[in-house]
Order: sequence, then structure tokens, then C-alpha cells
Amino acid sequence: MDTSGEPTFDGLAASAAFYFEQTKPMIPLYIHLILSALFPIVTGSFASLSRPSSAAKPSREAKKAQGEDDNGEDEEDEAEKNMEGLSAKDAIMLPVTAGAVLGGLYWLIKKYGADPINLILGWYFSGVGIFSVGKILNDAAEFVLSVVFPTYFTNKGKLWKVDGTKRKAITNGADQDARTSPLPGVLGLIPLPRAVVDGLWYLRSIPKQKYAVVMYIKGALEANGPVTVLNVVAAFVSLGAIGYNHFIAKPWWLTNLQGFAVSYTALQVMSPTTFATGSLILSGLFFYDIWAVFFTPLMVTVAKNLDQPIKLLFPRPDQPGPEGQPPTKGYSMLGLGDIVLPGLMIGLALRFDLHMYYLKKQKTITKVGDDGESEEVVTKAEYNNVTGHWGSRLWTIGLKRSFLPASVDSAAFPKPYFVASLVGYVIGMIATLVVMSVWQHAQPALLYLVPGVLTSIWSTAFVRGEVKQMWSYTEDVSGEAAEDDEDGKKSKTTDEKKDGRSEKKKSHESWWDYLKYEIIGLSESSESDSKKKPSKSENEDKAGKHDADILDAKAAKDPDSIVAFSIRRIGPSSKKPKDTKASEVSNGDKADQKHGTVSRSSSSSEDVVLVSKDAQIAPESGPSRRTRSKKA
Repeated sequence: MDTSGEPTFDGLAASAAFYFEQTKPMIPLYIHLILSALFPIVTGSFASLSRPSSAAKPSREAKKAQGEDDNGEDEEDEAEKNMEGLSAKDAIMLPVTAGAVLGGLYWLIKKYGADPINLILGWYFSGVGIFSVGKILNDAAEFVLSVVFPTYFTNKGKLWKVDGTKRKAITNGADQDARTSPLPGVLGLIPLPRAVVDGLWYLRSIPKQKYAVVMYIKGALEANGPVTVLNVVAAFVSLGAIGYNHFIAKPWWLTNLQGFAVSYTALQVMSPTTFATGSLILSGLFFYDIWAVFFTPLMVTVAKNLDQPIKLLFPRPDQPGPEGQPPTKGYSMLGLGDIVLPGLMIGLALRFDLHMYYLKKQKTITKVGDDGESEEVVTKAEYNNVTGHWGSRLWTIGLKRSFLPASVDSAAFPKPYFVASLVGYVIGMIATLVVMSVWQHAQPALLYLVPGVLTSIWSTAFVRGEVKQMWSYTEDVSGEAAEDDEDGKKSKTTDEKKDGRSEKKKSHESWWDYLKYEIIGLSESSESDSKKKPSKSENEDKAGKHDADILDAKAAKDPDSIVAFSIRRIGPSSKKPKDTKASEVSNGDKADQKHGTVSRSSSSSEDVVLVSKDAQIAPESGPSRRTRSKKA
């Protein structure tokens, strides 16, 4: 026995065994908590992926070859996404603003109680929840359909491609086989009635069936945009879920659904812009979280009193109640900030993985001009949309990568930084739970999550020798007209190519430059903080102008009207293709109009109801958001 007072190995082992036995009933809860935190981070990060600046825009022919345009419609390039970029000044203001809001909520709760605060915030979060829950449900439905109806699958050692236009699945190679079922693998060999097969083809086409909707209510509403059947169904389900949660009951799983949805959406609309800014944001919130939990009662008091979807709830094992009373139920809590804030950095790491993947695929050639001067021309690989291919990846498992189509192969790009950041996040979460279990006190999760995530990301860059590329990488707005030209090429000088910086947007060489230019603002900050309004595709511009012209013409006949509504199909037809004459197609369109449906021809199809409005219907213009622009 050691009487020196110093801990021995046997003593430490006995203590560990004791705490393990005490914590054993909580292990399922902790697993539930960790998986629930990872779910919105992983899904939101993948949903935020878009074409990096190191890749060229895909051509129309490439889209058809990839199977992304198998229905022949002119769709908007869905690879482009818009995000709100955070600056270094935002990083400084975030902890200050969070502290002020937290202190204000604490004062209001102490003075007026939690009920009026919950009532006001309940309406606010209901509005946010309708959008975010609808979005996550819509994306979940698209994911399920992509798994049930993949574009590519393997069967009997052959690669099959589903052609939605011809309503056939065809094999590659000289000896082509074909079958009419849209189901993948051995499921497609099941004999089904013709009506069932037609119904399956209709289900497969639902995500791509788009309708242009224009609505106007004088002085109240102006809306113009494309919607799908899934959008409408998800919106109604979201309304029902939020209505039940707001007016009837608030079960923990419905609160968590709203928390998942808010986190999932936030990871798609916000970006730290650079790894330096992201590290600064997490570092500032690291100290804020310690202050709010350990040195003040603010965080714990606000979290326990606000019954809002700003946290995830996890049922704890029932505790024995007083004598003769039923067991008491309790819940563990995890704030959404502990998910979203590290998740922003994890999502940035995944987009950086995609950037590096296409950067390594670039080819450089040296050209000599007429004046004898040489320049390096970088040829970028065309971008293959990496989202929406989970089904094809699942159904082509076991096939050699050399036989996979480009879209499926690109979706499996290496993700070293993303994996490392997830490992760091899980280690930080485990450390939080262990310390909380041992000391039986609420813990600031960012105290453990921030070091775990930042250490894993920057150490991975150090080991791979890519610290310079990571430091130079940015998602801020910069001119990219040159890199998106018809040839998908961009000229660079030798020095710019070596350090991976773009010609119009250079990164700061050191932390001192970053401090001077980004935080203090000694440089022309207006250029770095400029915003570019997201542009619409030519097809949508024409559709919006067409709808506005229709309603304007109709409104001119009825200047006293105050309501206008228009809907027409702009996506592919879900009907079985036929060899029909022009007159038969015209008769079919008339029949559709007779039964109240929309014509299959997007150029001539109109279903306009005008009960209103003498002014022009303009397309809805929301607030402009920063478009990600990554350095090559």
C-alpha cells in the first residue's frame, strides 16, 4: 500500500472501474447524443458542396454523359450555391454579441419569467422551423428516391445506366442489354404489372418535375420561383409538424427535429470564408463558453428555462422518485451552438478536400505568345456534381473505380481533412461527457470541441505538407469571370501558380498581415467584403420574364384586380414517351387543360388565374448573399 499520498496504478484503475460502473447506464444516452450531433454536421456539410474554383464548369455534353440531364431539360446548374461568408470582424463580434444576448435573456427571465419569453420566441422559431424542417424533409425524400432509383447500378457484373427519357435501363459496352424497370439490381428482375412500372417511373421523375409559380397579392406578396412536388409535400408536412409542436404538445423528438433542421440549414448558408477566420471564430467562442458556464449562471439558467429548439434533448434513464411516486424523467441537453459552430469548420474542411481534389487534377502547359513572352495556362478538369449520387455509389459497390462513371467516381473524392475534423469532434465530445460524468457538473462543450477540431485540421495540413494551401484557401467573393469562360481555362503567372493564389484575389502572407488587413482594416476592405448577387440561369430568366409578361398582359385587361397567380410546368414530363404527331400533341395539351392540369410544353403551357393587379409582376428578389469563390 502506498502511504505517500501519490496515486498508484492500482488506485487509478480502481477509480476508473468505479466511474465506469457509475456511467454504464448512461452509455446508450451518450452514444445517442454523439450520433445526433454528427447527423446534421455530416449531412449539412455534404449538402453545402458546390463547384470549387479549381474545377471548370461542366459542359452540356458532359452533363448528358454523366446522366445528370437524362430527361433533356434545360435545368439550372445546381452545382452553384450561395453562402453568407463571415469575416474576421464578425469573429470578434460574435462572442460579444452572444454574451450580450445571453445576458439580456437572463435578465428578462429573472424579471418577467420564462413564459412571455417562450411565447415570443416560440412564434419566431416556428417561422424559422417551417422553412428549415421543410428543407430537411425535402432533401431526405430526394435522398431516399436517389437510393431507390439510382442513375447507375451493377447487376451480373455489368454496369447499368437508367435513361429517364427512354424509360429504360441500358448496359454499357458493345452488347447492350435493356430492361424497362427503373428498379436497380435484382429488384429490376421482379415481374411487375405495367401500371406498377409506370407508377415507379413517375416516382423517379418527381424530383425533376419543376413548376414555375408566380403569385401576387397587392401590397402583401410578390413571389416567383420554381417548385417541385416534393417541395409542396415537404412544406405541408413541415406546417403540420410545427403547428403540432406550437399549439398541441412539444415532445422531445419533435424539438430535436427542429434542431436538426436548423443546424442542417445553417451549415449550408454560412461559411467561415477562410481557415484563419474559422479558427479565430472558434477561439473567441472557446473563451466565451468557459465564461458563460463556469463563471456565470447565464448559460445554464437560460438553457433550462427556454423551451425552444435551440438545443437537443436526450431522455435520461428514469430516476427513482419519492416514496410512493413514479420514477422521474430527466433530459440531457446539447446546445445547437455546440453543433453548428464546430460544424462550420468541419464543412469548410470538406469543401477544401473537394478543392484539393480538383486542384491536383489541373494540368499546366506553357505557351509562347507573339511577343516572345511565355505564360502558363492552367487547364481545369470539368466539375462533376458530387451531390445526389449516394444511391449510385451504394448500388455500384464492388465495381472497380476504373469502370465507374465520372460522376460516381468523383463523388468518392478523398476526404482526409473532413475525416480528421470529425475524429477531433468525436474525441472532444467524448472528453466533454467523461468530465461531466466524473464531476457531475455542466460543461462548456466548446472547451473540448474547439481544441479537438482545430488541432485535427491544422495537424493534418502539417503532416500532409499543405499548410500553405490551407492558409491561402478562401471562399470569399472574387472575380471569376476569367475562370468560367467557354474553354474552362485561366492564365496564371508562375509565382501565382506555385502558391495556389488567384490573380485577382491574393491571400495574406502572415498572421500579422491578416491582423492588419482583415481585423484592423488597413487595406481596402470593401473589395474583400463585396457581395455578388447570385445570378439566375438563362432558362429561369426567360421563364420569369415569360410569367411576368403573361400576368402583366392579363392584368392590363382588369386594372382593378389585386391578386394574380400563374403556374406552369418547366421540368420534364412524367408521361410515357410516345411517337405522336404534332396534332396529337396539341390535342393532348388541350385535354390536359380541360382536366385542370398543366401542359407538357413549357413554352406554350400556361395555367393563369388573374383576379387582380394592374402593375407588372416582377420576380421575387431576396436579399443578396455572398457567393463562395475558392482560390485555385
